[in-house]
Amino acid sequence: MTDLNDLFPMLDLTFQYPAWFLIFCALLGLGYAMLLYYRDTTFREQAPRLHLWLGIMRWLTVTILSALLLSPLLKSLLTETKRPVVVLAQDQSESVATGLSGEALEQYKQNWQTLREELSDEYEVRELAFGDAVREGVNFEFSDKVTNLSELLRGIYDLFGGQNLGAVVIASDGVYNEGSNPAYSDAQLSAPIYSVALGDTTPKKDLLVKRVFHNKIAYLGDKFTVQIDVAATNCAGQQTVLNISKVEGEQTRALHSIPVTVVGNDFFTTKEVTLEADQPGVAQYRVSVATLPGEASTANNRKDIFIDVLDARQKILLLANSPHPDVSATRQTLEVNKNYQVTVGMAGDPGLDVAKYDFVVLHNLPSNTNEISGILRVLNDKRIPRLFIAGMQTNFTELAKEQGLVSIQSDGRQSDDVQGKVSSQFASFTLDSKVLTELPKFNPVTSAFGKFAATPQAQVLLWKRIGKIDTEQPLLAFGETNGIKTGIFLGEGLWRWRLFDYMQHQNHDIFDELVGKSVQYLSQKEDKRKFRVNLDKSIFNENEPVMFGAELYNDNYELVNDPDVAMSIRNSDGKEFTYTFNKLGKAYSLNAGIFPVGNYTFRAQTTFNGQNLSYEGRFSVRPIELELFETTANHSVLRQLSAQYGGETVAPSELASIAAKIKANQTVKPVIYQTTKTNPLINLKWIFALLAGLLAAEWFLRRYFGSY
Repeated sequence: MTDLNDLFPMLDLTFQYPAWFLIFCALLGLGYAMLLYYRDTTFREQAPRLHLWLGIMRWLTVTILSALLLSPLLKSLLTETKRPVVVLAQDQSESVATGLSGEALEQYKQNWQTLREELSDEYEVRELAFGDAVREGVNFEFSDKVTNLSELLRGIYDLFGGQNLGAVVIASDGVYNEGSNPAYSDAQLSAPIYSVALGDTTPKKDLLVKRVFHNKIAYLGDKFTVQIDVAATNCAGQQTVLNISKVEGEQTRALHSIPVTVVGNDFFTTKEVTLEADQPGVAQYRVSVATLPGEASTANNRKDIFIDVLDARQKILLLANSPHPDVSATRQTLEVNKNYQVTVGMAGDPGLDVAKYDFVVLHNLPSNTNEISGILRVLNDKRIPRLFIAGMQTNFTELAKEQGLVSIQSDGRQSDDVQGKVSSQFASFTLDSKVLTELPKFNPVTSAFGKFAATPQAQVLLWKRIGKIDTEQPLLAFGETNGIKTGIFLGEGLWRWRLFDYMQHQNHDIFDELVGKSVQYLSQKEDKRKFRVNLDKSIFNENEPVMFGAELYNDNYELVNDPDVAMSIRNSDGKEFTYTFNKLGKAYSLNAGIFPVGNYTFRAQTTFNGQNLSYEGRFSVRPIELELFETTANHSVLRQLSAQYGGETVAPSELASIAAKIKANQTVKPVIYQTTKTNPLINLKWIFALLAGLLAAEWFLRRYFGSY
């Protein structure tokens, strides 16, 4: 509460001109009144003093008006006393609940209420709850999943650092599992901190999975290591089993079992297991230790971890006109890359579906026996990138129509032996310097005789070298045909290059880099979808809100957000939650809130220019179990904090006594602020009312007694 002293004795009237100018104002008013009423005979028959009163009114009006021209200022001194702010901060995390329940909790609430009431008489009391976050109000529900004491100190500093902060009371068990040690917080408070030591510091018999270290993501088919820390207190000589299993819906599949012998009362060990990412999606693994008799808590015997398994493999089809050693050489090179899933097929294979592949290599296609117009139509409709390897079986007339990188005049009946010269102008990707020097020495490949010329759309990597003559005919070129990445190699005999590379260097590094980088460049995916939904991550903690972003593009690929976007989220039980995106700038955003632990799928959809656009995805919410793994209070942190800031640490039963300690602390005092306020006198409304009243009264008397 703010106490204001009586302002009137502190008023001070000043003028911007010398104060003795008021004499002229009074004389001006007197002259004006005498001029108007001294020789006036209008009211001679009325009351004898009427002239006098009318003159006084006019004199006062003119004197006040002229005095206001001197710009008088009214200065006032405002004295404000601010009471000290006392912050009562309560730890709302789950670990505190183990020592506060039933009657103990009710008694603690009463002590808290008593402390607040005793402090409210002399101080401004503010209550804060902390755990996941710092917030106002205390409800004693103890449901927060983490404790961050350093964030509490920063929050108090941000909220009350500029005020008269008198004291801080922190009620906690001293356990923190997020942030740094509060004793080293960057929030430099100037107020004493009194701590209330909740919980029990006596070590209990307990076996727990303390920590599990693992990658957040893994790639399909990879093997990854999980490091597991197991700890035990007062369990010496007992046997347990560490189990690792995979949770698949309602079923659990055992993966590893490791016997563990507890040695000593303060036991700690680390175990490592290797797991395999065998399915795409969010994989849930459960790490647990068998329960021992007499444990204080069994909730910390188990810990679930979530790993996002990404299927980054690209499906590549090597489609050939007929069996050829080039196909085998290319397949062996591509299969070295674990992110490629390579399939070999023939153009005449029944049931061939090229639409399910991400990249297609067309060897000796189109040919005279397989014109593949249907296959090419599917590739164009699905915008699938491709690489043509044009050998002596290729129909060059049809090939010229299907790509726009090289103009071709050849019937393919005659051939040349050519080597490859690396172009110095190529800039789409880089090759190792060894490739640039060694590749021109490789054995020749067979290339059709004719006229071949690169179009302006082509980026040529290799030019043909016939004998010792460097030509301007392309051997390997890249570019885009109708917006689809395309490559063309005008020769066959790649198997010779791979074999020659091994004979010269005892490895296939040069050949693998040339083919691998060519395929990598052509198969690199570009997101051309006009409607996209973005998630920063696919695994959220149970106390985190799930945030979505969305983008919608018109035909010119410009961001628009005219139509509404609807979102549907389903949990594993099929329950549906519906939302509508907010429009933000030229994009969309959605805060879907906090979800229970589990796996979810989502579908966003909108209608734009008559088209129904949709986007589907998934995410998972994992539990936070940090509070379950600390069953022993850490009062040393609280004592260190109180000693550092000049306070004390008390037991929960002594909570109400903190009021007397704060009152006895001489540093907790009110602060008096004095402010000088200057206000022009002409701004006072009562001055205007006085002048209006004087003029109105004069006018009324003149009319009433027969004048105007």
